[in-house]
Amino acid sequence: MRTVISVIALGFGVLLALFGLLWFLQGIGVVLGSPMSNTTTWTVIGPITVLIGIAIAVIGWRARKS
Repeated sequence: MRTVISVIALGFGVLLALFGLLWFLQGIGVVLGSPMSNTTTWTVIGPITVLIGIAIAVIGWRARKS
């Protein structure tokens, strides 16, 4: 059961980090065609989300190895 939870945490963390990266790229205007494009809010929220996602993924990875 612990392995299943750690794999879910790892996957969720990676997915969250990817969404944060997308939000950051939209915020700085690299990805256009969205109301989120060229918006300072998403330029700030994106990297914070990436860091939280990476932290969750690392916790899931470490729990899986032990």
